[in-house]
Amino acid sequence: MQIVLIPGDGIGPEVTAACCRVVAAAGVDIDWVPADAGLGAVEKHGEPLPDVTLELIRKHRVALKGPCTTPVGKGFRSINVRLRKDLDLYASVRPVNSLPGVKTPYENVDLVVVRENTEGLYAGLEHQIVPGIIESLRVITKPACERIVRYAFEHARHAGRHRVTFCHKADVMRLTDGLFLECARSVADEFPFIAFEEKPIDNVCLDLALDPTRYDVLVMENLFGDVISDLCAGLVGGLGVVPGANLGSRYAVFEAVHGSAPDIAGQGKANPIAVVRSAAMMLDHVGERAAAVRIERAVVKTLQAGVGLTRDLGGTGNTDSITSEIIKHLVA
Repeated sequence: MQIVLIPGDGIGPEVTAACCRVVAAAGVDIDWVPADAGLGAVEKHGEPLPDVTLELIRKHRVALKGPCTTPVGKGFRSINVRLRKDLDLYASVRPVNSLPGVKTPYENVDLVVVRENTEGLYAGLEHQIVPGIIESLRVITKPACERIVRYAFEHARHAGRHRVTFCHKADVMRLTDGLFLECARSVADEFPFIAFEEKPIDNVCLDLALDPTRYDVLVMENLFGDVISDLCAGLVGGLGVVPGANLGSRYAVFEAVHGSAPDIAGQGKANPIAVVRSAAMMLDHVGERAAAVRIERAVVKTLQAGVGLTRDLGGTGNTDSITSEIIKHLVA
């Protein structure tokens, strides 16, 4: 099968190359179709996300993406925002679970953050009214609200999860979050066998700090989701170990959600686990579930063994050593 590969920039090419080694070792035959995005794309195409990259994703439907840098203060639109809007990747899905060998203050965390990806303040609809006064528009629509909540319930059903929590601030943003809450209640009524609760976003943050194990599937609007998904990653060791996916009805982009870390780029120090686990999500998406499960198990065994780990995981290894360890456990 052909899948688009966007190496990105910074440590992106290193971690995606490591990921391709793992996928090949899992026995999945993928013809990677390279595509540009990030700083290298600016130099080559004049913009960080060229149209040719979008067309390749439209053609092949699925992409694996490394971290990309959008130049700040240069008039370029965020790569991720444009990907989500142009391809209608309306659902950001971030599984968050405790991993052996990764020390955190929490244990037994196992939840999924489902974030609406196309609307809200994060859509970047801003303009200057007069100098010194900027207006940002928070647009919420009924169809987008319904489909993201329905996705959360469908995900819960297929993943064997039992509770969906809708996170909101309807007591303050009565019209926008009020509409979202109304839609959530309506969709929840279609899934009587899955528990549903609605909770203010600030209360959810407090609960996550006290005891994140009480949550199962969290669903929310765009900006709340951006903050909560990173917060939850911190509960289990950080962005270096958490996978991510941006899904639509037609296209899917799987990505490591950490930054491009230009300070260590090219030094072979980067931890590839986030992009490897994102690739496992991708394989599950395209029907290679057995390989996806084997990759996840190999990552767990590597962390348990504690050999060859990168410095961010408490080891003295590098990108090559941790990748080799994952492959060793994968083929054992």
